[in-house]
Amino acid sequence: MSRDFFGTDGVRGEANQEPMTAETVLKLAMAAASVFSRPGGHNTVVIGKDTRLSGYMLEAAMVAGFTAMGMDVVLTGPIPTPAIAMMTRSLRADLGVVISASHNAYQDNGVKLFGPDGYKLSDEIEAEIEDRLKRHSAILPPANRLGRARRPDDSTGRYVEYAKGAFPRGLSLGGMRIIVDCAHGAGYRAAPAALWELGAEVISIGVSPNGVNINDRCGATHPEALREAVLTHRADLGIALDGDADRVQLVDEKGGIVDGDQLLAVIAEGAKAEGRLRGGGVVATQMSNLGLERYLERRGLTLARTQVGDRYVVEHMRAHGFNVGGEQSGHIVLSDFTTTGDGLIAGLQATAAITTADKPASEVLHRFEPMPQVLKNVRYEGATPLEMASVQKAVEEAEVRLQEVGRLLIRKSGTEPLIRVMAEGDDPVIVTNVVDELVGIIAATQKA
Repeated sequence: MSRDFFGTDGVRGEANQEPMTAETVLKLAMAAASVFSRPGGHNTVVIGKDTRLSGYMLEAAMVAGFTAMGMDVVLTGPIPTPAIAMMTRSLRADLGVVISASHNAYQDNGVKLFGPDGYKLSDEIEAEIEDRLKRHSAILPPANRLGRARRPDDSTGRYVEYAKGAFPRGLSLGGMRIIVDCAHGAGYRAAPAALWELGAEVISIGVSPNGVNINDRCGATHPEALREAVLTHRADLGIALDGDADRVQLVDEKGGIVDGDQLLAVIAEGAKAEGRLRGGGVVATQMSNLGLERYLERRGLTLARTQVGDRYVVEHMRAHGFNVGGEQSGHIVLSDFTTTGDGLIAGLQATAAITTADKPASEVLHRFEPMPQVLKNVRYEGATPLEMASVQKAVEEAEVRLQEVGRLLIRKSGTEPLIRVMAEGDDPVIVTNVVDELVGIIAATQKA
């Protein structure tokens, strides 16, 4: 079965355009309900969202689809993606749904699905849902078996307590001044509350969502605003979340950016020292810097790579017994606490490392010197340029140039119509030239 709707992280697209229309999302909900409903059982789905304007429309469509299939709906309102994963398990629900396009601009939206175990769905289950969506094969229950919708009293507070539980007992953030940038997104209430309750002096930015300012020059994808705030307020640390708070970027007291690769090194090394690291290393994707791999090797740890997408990281972690994994972009998965990327919990691990070391963030969070790495995107229309002979030949030639001195990764984005071209190696000139040449060749295919 094919997966035409689902990408690397659920279904995503421009709001009010296919497939992100109310009609299609309603049908998607009905198809998902037909896969996860238990015959004769009490079926429940938990639905959360971020702060996008289109979330109201898609939430209503989801409620209509699930209740029409006889499923009861728990509506949390704006809440981080990992909170839905947690609540799906905690409430013994049959399915969890997040309405969010993560780090994308407000014009986009998406749907992420979690199974009753709190994990993102496999490719096979997504394909089955797509098949039922295309066949419109849902069997509607009688009127007396329709579902109901309700809003629990304090979903955010429930998640805050959950996140605080991942912070080491006996430690306090007292004396730390932390800037948190919530990207005007789903974490705008939970993240400042958790940090303050753990003892920090908290200065919050990106906490005034209006439906269209999510991820707008703020948050994990635009840490410049956080960097400026950290330097202005002389903070000890800055924490930037993305729109649905499942990824994080950090800023040290000097304004240095700390990405997911550095954070993986910090967490893995700390877990190893405490005897908590499982799997003998870390799971990351093809995008992670070669500097991380070499750093871990020098410390007797391995780096297992997967295809891009945090759910593929999680699948490898579960299959091979790892408990630390993530992406350079800041999706950090700590399976001792979470089933998916959690920006707040990952950020709390960084604050714990700083507190324990009693050293500045700049000394604690920068573990290795990244190898020169260049990533550029090329937007395309229609068929992917990667199938064209001219592009394939250029890629082969570039791989030959990087043999022994680096590596090349070129792929189609799973969430946007982009070709991502990444190269890294010891020689920054070669790396830059390789990327620029490939980008130029791909871009030329769009002018033909």
